[in-house]
Amino acid sequence: MTASQIETLGAEVKEASREVSRSSGVTRQTALRAAAETLRSERSTILTANEADLRSAEEAGLTATALDRLRLDAGRLEAMALGLETVASLPDPVGATVAGSVRPNGLKVTQVRRPLGVIGVIYENRPNVTSDAAGLCLASGNAAFLRGSSSSIRSNMAITAALRAGLGEVGLPEAAITLVEDTSHETAAAFMRLEGIIDCLIPRGGPSLIASMREHATVPYVLDGDGNCHVYVDRHADLDMAVRIIVNAKTQRPGVCNAMESLVLHAQVAHEVLGRLAVEMPEVRLLGDEAACTISPDMEAASPEDFGTEFLDLVATVRVVEDLDAAIDHVNRHSSGHSEAIVTSDVTAAERFLDEVEAAAVLLNASTRFVDGSELGLGAEVGISTQKIHARGPMGLEALTSTRWVIRGEGQTRT
Repeated sequence: MTASQIETLGAEVKEASREVSRSSGVTRQTALRAAAETLRSERSTILTANEADLRSAEEAGLTATALDRLRLDAGRLEAMALGLETVASLPDPVGATVAGSVRPNGLKVTQVRRPLGVIGVIYENRPNVTSDAAGLCLASGNAAFLRGSSSSIRSNMAITAALRAGLGEVGLPEAAITLVEDTSHETAAAFMRLEGIIDCLIPRGGPSLIASMREHATVPYVLDGDGNCHVYVDRHADLDMAVRIIVNAKTQRPGVCNAMESLVLHAQVAHEVLGRLAVEMPEVRLLGDEAACTISPDMEAASPEDFGTEFLDLVATVRVVEDLDAAIDHVNRHSSGHSEAIVTSDVTAAERFLDEVEAAAVLLNASTRFVDGSELGLGAEVGISTQKIHARGPMGLEALTSTRWVIRGEGQTRT
């Protein structure tokens, strides 16, 4: 696809976004429910397409973790449909008043939510993102301009066709959900430069995608960065609870951004925790600092770079610290700004960690796996922002809107 062709496609999406922004919340919610039903009715077609993607991915040598991210089944497809229905049940953010006042001169001033316009989402290897992103964009009055990876192209095309059918049922333009079917690097770079078409770009992928975006993007973007998530086990932790949280955060789905990648242990509990983890998650390869390797002589030594790595696999680093200050320092030094957890019964330690650790989400006595739009009541998420901008953490409907000032007067003039 040439730059000119993708601009032409983008112009169609831009025009569709204007019509979507004028539509009622009821219309958009009806379209989402119709899309959910179409996902269900087209289940066989979508799963067949996904099986073809999986075969190609296996032949290309993708890792087990990458294959898991790509794989759809009846349960995952139903979760996608339920996600659309959940988003449809949420309050419509468009037109909502954020703040309002009457000025001394009688001017009535309100701040009102409005759609951003065209949301560009560029993502890797996860076909469920097609549904989640499109649903959230539509519900917030935006158009979704999607560019997935070559490994999931058949799945994405089948899902997009089902979603567009839902739009057609309520008379909304099908171009409001558009997938770029050319997955070449050149087209990706051109996609990132669609100034005047894409109002906000959201990348969802690994370091190579983020690096490419930093190099090529000329449109505004929200950084959905790495998930180097930590769990810190304090000396006052309930160790039964701590082990459950660690095992869940690391092994429940290791290939996702909210999985634990780094374990920080207070020296007073490190020996017992590591001993129990050897039994509870023997499949996980642990890379430790000097103190951790002393406790567990069979543990591999971690390199300095390992502590900043998002493994997306059954691998994690271990750091042993003497106190809370050292734990907070280590987390802040190596955090990617995603999600960080502390396990403790010490209220003072908990509040210090929650206040001083710099991340989009901080957790007390809970798995990092809960930092997810659906788990936090957003229905789904279009991404997890690790930046300190208007949107931080899981991005739901409100994060896909901006605000504008509406000022009503009765002839006032400024002196």
